Amino acid sequence: MANKKIAIVGAGFGGLSAAYDLAKAGHQVVIFENSAAPGGLAAGYKEPNWEWSVEKFYHHWFTSDANMFNLIRELGLSHKVMVRTPKTVMYFKEKFYPFDSVVSALLYPGLGYGVNKIRFGLVGLYLRITKNWRPMERTTVAQWMRKWAGTKVYSEMWEPMVVGKFGERYAEQVNMAWMWARLHARSTKLVTYEGGFQAFADDFAQVLLKMGVEIRYNTVVEKIETHDNHGVEIHASSGKENFDQVLVTLSPAQMAKMTPQLPADYLKGLLELKSIGAVVLTISLKHQLSREGYYWYNLPKSAGFPFLALVEHTNFLPKEKFGGENLIYCGDYLETDHEYFKMTAEELLARFMPSFTRINPDFKPEWINRVWLTKAAYAQPVPLINHSQNIPAIQSPLPGVFFASMSQVYPWDRGTNFAVEIARRAAGLMLESLR
Repeated sequence: MANKKIAIVGAGFGGLSAAYDLAKAGHQVVIFENSAAPGGLAAGYKEPNWEWSVEKFYHHWFTSDANMFNLIRELGLSHKVMVRTPKTVMYFKEKFYPFDSVVSALLYPGLGYGVNKIRFGLVGLYLRITKNWRPMERTTVAQWMRKWAGTKVYSEMWEPMVVGKFGERYAEQVNMAWMWARLHARSTKLVTYEGGFQAFADDFAQVLLKMGVEIRYNTVVEKIETHDNHGVEIHASSGKENFDQVLVTLSPAQMAKMTPQLPADYLKGLLELKSIGAVVLTISLKHQLSREGYYWYNLPKSAGFPFLALVEHTNFLPKEKFGGENLIYCGDYLETDHEYFKMTAEELLARFMPSFTRINPDFKPEWINRVWLTKAAYAQPVPLINHSQNIPAIQSPLPGVFFASMSQVYPWDRGTNFAVEIARRAAGLMLESLR
């Protein structure tokens, strides 16, 4: 197999992973990235007085994320992996209850007593054990849970999560395989990387550079064209260039926009995939917000909270790594026409602050040092009924053009672990097609 010239669009963890496998196989790899640094949605930022970076959108790994840890081991970076067991709580009637184990979930008072707890326990056990998820994609979370767990269990435990993740529009449409995947694959122990996820992306990029991979930052790919017997032509902000293959790791909508030559049915499939965005306000405080040291607050919209989750990052990692500042995330998954996408950081802070006194009655606005606002239009794919039938093929109908996105990791939920898995799978298909 002769050395080939391969382009990758996007320097997220998926794009970096595919580049690693392709470069290891001896090919010339060029990564196009429109931002100034690698990392994609897992990228972060670091203030001058911080030792570690903070993710723009809160991230962690689960101990079950085998694809990610296998990759880290291959890169020789396992010594920088850090395992933590933070405290997660669930809101119920103005109080917060532990929700980070099977036992604590069973003790959660929102379930009531007797048969509801039994049904909750049996359903949870079944979903953790079974591997047969395909029948579940033929029904919705709401339908399946109401039938097997009961209306009470669904409305108290699962409905707030689904509404929070997908909004009122999609909450009744999300298929049950998505819920199976969340419960089946996740662990109570969480994992991060020394220095933050941006540090991992930077370390990964350095490994690639030593392998001969070229990473072109601040470069936008505008169009991808194929020509008979001339491979693939990339139209970028830096100019035109020919490649033997290209892998796009962006959203389905971006893929559709930059590859207008795609056949109508493949384009239609890309454009029909549903997703919602994310808005995250990160806040630096002079004092710890959670007096109990809680890390993750699950907050139902029905209780009047203006965001899905509050995450106190410095109850997961030491605040000394962040200049002694206490850092919290207030995050929400929203459709891009939601008012939060139009609001400034100051406007969102004013909207969010009243909720902080429900977390800690001692909170005062004077505690706030500064805030950061990040938004992403493509953050959470929406898996509808029979979603497996609607997933675009990794190898597109255009010769030499491949596509790997978090909309294709189904039934698994989006995340860096599965971004790595599907990108490495795409790299394997690319190598196979070159033989």
